[in-house]
Amino acid sequence: MSQTRVSIFDTTLRDGEQSPGCSMNLTEKVRMANKLQDLGVDIIEAGFPIASEGDFDAVRAVAAQCREVKVAALCRTSEQDVARAAEALKYAAHPRIHTFVATSDIHLEHKLKKSRAEVIEMTRAAIAQARSYAEDIEFSAEDATRSDVDYLCEVLDVAVDAGASVLNVPDTVGYTTPVEFTHVVQQVRERVVRDRDVIISVHCHNDLGLAVANSLAAIEAGARQVECTINGIGERAGNASLEEIVMALHVRADRLPFETGIKTHELYPTSQLLSSIVGFDVQPNKAIVGRNAFAHEAGIHQHGVINNPLCYEIMTPESVGVPANSLVLGKHSGRHALSLRYTELGYEITAAELDDAYRSFTNLADRKKRIYDQDLISLLSTAARARSEKMIGAAA
Repeated sequence: MSQTRVSIFDTTLRDGEQSPGCSMNLTEKVRMANKLQDLGVDIIEAGFPIASEGDFDAVRAVAAQCREVKVAALCRTSEQDVARAAEALKYAAHPRIHTFVATSDIHLEHKLKKSRAEVIEMTRAAIAQARSYAEDIEFSAEDATRSDVDYLCEVLDVAVDAGASVLNVPDTVGYTTPVEFTHVVQQVRERVVRDRDVIISVHCHNDLGLAVANSLAAIEAGARQVECTINGIGERAGNASLEEIVMALHVRADRLPFETGIKTHELYPTSQLLSSIVGFDVQPNKAIVGRNAFAHEAGIHQHGVINNPLCYEIMTPESVGVPANSLVLGKHSGRHALSLRYTELGYEITAAELDDAYRSFTNLADRKKRIYDQDLISLLSTAARARSEKMIGAAA
C-alpha cells in the first residue's frame, strides 16, 4: 500500500449501531453495506457475531453480498468468539477477523480480572487461532490511550509475532488529545512496527469532541487506517465521523498529503440513507452533511457567496453530493440575498420596491424564525406583484 494511502475502516454497522436508537435489522444492514461499498470504503465491520444470532446473520449476509471490500467481524480473545467470527465470515471474498482485549490497568482489574501476563497469553492464543481461519487479522488493544505505553507496546509486539497484520490503537473512551495521541502512535510505530509490514490503525471516540482531530493527528504520526462511522454515530458521544476525516484530507491536502478511495460525491447520499434507516436525523450544524453546512444567513456572508462561493465555502456542496448551497433568509440577511431570491422567484422589482420590501422583511424576520417564499411575495406592493406576475404569465 502507498505510504500516502489511508484505508477507511467503516464501523457504522457495528460500533455505530451501538448508538442508542440506531439499531438496524438484517435487510437494513445489507442495504447500508452495499451503499458503503459504493462509497468506496476499504473495510466494512459488519458486526459482532457472538453477540446475537441477528448479528451473526448480518455479518454472514454482508460477507456474502459485498465482494469488492474486506468484511470484518469483531470478536474477543476467546476461543468461542474467534470461531464464531470465522464461521460468520465463511463466505466472504476478503475476510478479516478483528480480535480485541483491553490493555489498561483499570480494565484488567475491574472488568477482565486478569493479570498483564494473562492478557498477553490471551492475545497470543486468539491471534494464532484466528490465523488458522484467515490471513487478514486485526488486533485491537482496547482502552489503549489509558494504558501504560510500555505494556501496550509489549502486547502489540506479541500480536504481530502471533500473526496480526493490523494493529488498532483505540481511544476507547475519547480521552486523549492530538499531541498525546501523536506520541502514542509514534511509540507504536518505532517500537513495534519498525520495518515490518504492519499497518497501524486508530479508532477514536468523541467524548471530548476530539475524535476527528485525534484521527488526523494519528495519520500524520504514521497510522494508515482510520476506523470511523457515517454521521459519526456510535457508543456514547459517537465515533470519528467518516465524512469529516475524508474531507479534511481532501480539502487540506496541502497540509495532509494523504488520499483515500472514497467517492466524496457519495458522502451526502450515504449520510441521508443512514438517517432514513435509523430514523436519527443529523444535527443541522453537523460539518459536511448537516442541513446548515452550506447554508448562509448573515448578509455579509450572503453577499460574498453570491459574488464567489469560495469567500465562505472551503469546498463545493456538489463535491460531497449536496445539490447546492442555500441562502437562508432571516433576520441577519441583507438586500443582496433578498434581491436574488425575488429574481429566482421570477419577480423583477425596482430598487425602490426592494427597499420597501426589505424594510418589511426585516420587521417580519424579527417575529418569525422561518421566512417562506409566500411571505416574500406578500411583502411586495400590489403594483410590483401585478407587474411581475404579468411578466411571468407572458413568459409561460
